[in-house]
Amino acid sequence: MGKQNKVIIPNGGEAVMAEYKEQKVMEYRDNPLIEALPLIFSKEEAIDKLASYPPFEINERNLDAHIRLHLVQRIFEYYYQPLSQVLDLESRISRMIRRGYVHRNPLKPEYAKELQNGYKNILNGNIEIYNDNFKTTSSTMTIIGPSGLGKSTNISRILKTIPQIIIHSRYKKTDFNMYQLSWIKMDCSFDGTVKGLCIDFFRIIDSLIGSSYHRKFGSGRQPIASLQPAILQISRVHSIGLIIIDEVQSLSVAKSGGAEKMMNFFHYLSNMGIPLLLIGTPKALPSLRGDFRQARRGSGQGDMVLERLKQDSNWDLILEGMWDYQWVRKPTAITQEFKDILYDESGGITDIAIKLFVMAQVKAISSGKEEITPSLIRKVARENLQLIQPMINAIRSGDIKAISRYEDITLIDVEGFINQEFATVSMNDKIKEIQKAKKKQEKDWKENVREQAIVKLIELDVEPAKAKKCVDSVMEQQGKELDIKGIIKEAFKLSFNIEEGSSKLTKRSKKMELQNKQDLRLIVSEGKANGLFAHEALKEKGIIKVVEDDFFGVG
Repeated sequence: MGKQNKVIIPNGGEAVMAEYKEQKVMEYRDNPLIEALPLIFSKEEAIDKLASYPPFEINERNLDAHIRLHLVQRIFEYYYQPLSQVLDLESRISRMIRRGYVHRNPLKPEYAKELQNGYKNILNGNIEIYNDNFKTTSSTMTIIGPSGLGKSTNISRILKTIPQIIIHSRYKKTDFNMYQLSWIKMDCSFDGTVKGLCIDFFRIIDSLIGSSYHRKFGSGRQPIASLQPAILQISRVHSIGLIIIDEVQSLSVAKSGGAEKMMNFFHYLSNMGIPLLLIGTPKALPSLRGDFRQARRGSGQGDMVLERLKQDSNWDLILEGMWDYQWVRKPTAITQEFKDILYDESGGITDIAIKLFVMAQVKAISSGKEEITPSLIRKVARENLQLIQPMINAIRSGDIKAISRYEDITLIDVEGFINQEFATVSMNDKIKEIQKAKKKQEKDWKENVREQAIVKLIELDVEPAKAKKCVDSVMEQQGKELDIKGIIKEAFKLSFNIEEGSSKLTKRSKKMELQNKQDLRLIVSEGKANGLFAHEALKEKGIIKVVEDDFFGVG
């Protein structure tokens, strides 16, 4: 669909205007609901549509650490490598939606008849009556697997390739106005009740097309007997192609026969011609297997049980695909050792492997080592995967009962880890800035003192070249111990003894220093350097005596 065909529905979501495409499958022809969908993807087209890789430039590795900690998180947002199982799932969903629409053609007389029956059922609050003569081709599919294996992620990626809201206005010279909802996705209510799921359904529909179904049916005063026919009727009116219900394991907490009621509701929707896709962890298995009718219905597109990846070409494909995205300054090539370690530490769970890769990068950047190593990955896993080790071990064992004990395999606080490392980097940066400022301040101070001392010596008739050498020599040897007056004094002394072209005192100059202690010129010059007049300097050295001291002196 082109950008020019996108429309924002008032108080709703983003929709596309229907563009009808010629169908190669005979059963799909002359049905606007199917013809408005994207064309059926080949495997190559599916890979192209589903695959996603982070934006990356090599020179980003030169950016400051605190910036690169943000860039590393692109992997979570963008990196997605479809595997053969995902391509299989995309094909199944494509077939479910289309086969579900085959006998729900809005241009056929049967469609209008079913709408009329639906309105009667709402008025009567009847959830059991439906037309047995209405031929349904829908099916229910279940996807079961531990959290972290990509169930919800894979589904979300596939659904993004299908416009959710399609606006119809005219089909083959016939006015035809409808909001078509190709799919909706919701979570099973936390308490596993049918009513909670129904209310969530109304909210979702309202958010998509700007309707007011929740105000009409979801107030809480409506009995369940009237909510279920309403859901069925809304599904028909807006031609919902697929209902995805995630977190089906919530059925396990339902009380007073709640799980059985929910399964009956799923069965009811499926018999009405609405395809269902149920997603859950192994904890949902008892509820799903406990209903023979649901199990039989679920065989339509086949159930899918996800397990951890084997260490084969698929595992290599995931790791090799993400390994190029290193923002450390010393990137490493992927080796078999890296593949083995990530598989061992993650238990073959791609979500954990990707998180370990990101966390190892973050640690390498924040520590200043700037390199991912096998030992670093081990260290990050040891320090941050402690809470989920029992879950990983359960998945390694393949024991369904052991796996079903754990609600969530992804209890890794990656955000907290990155925030902690970010704080470390920020503090290190601050310390470095302070160090730089102090060094600059010290450098500026030294340069300022040096310049003042040289100028002072020149004022005392010391040749400029000699003044520079004397000041530099004194500052190098005693700079930290003397203030500016002391530096001028020592440099001035040195200027009387230093040889041209030499910055060190010779034995001869040392001897001269002793002989010149009583040199009047030296005393006067030193006094001048200390801000004393000649008379005061000579007086201080005892060269000029005070008469009163001699005359009135005792002894």
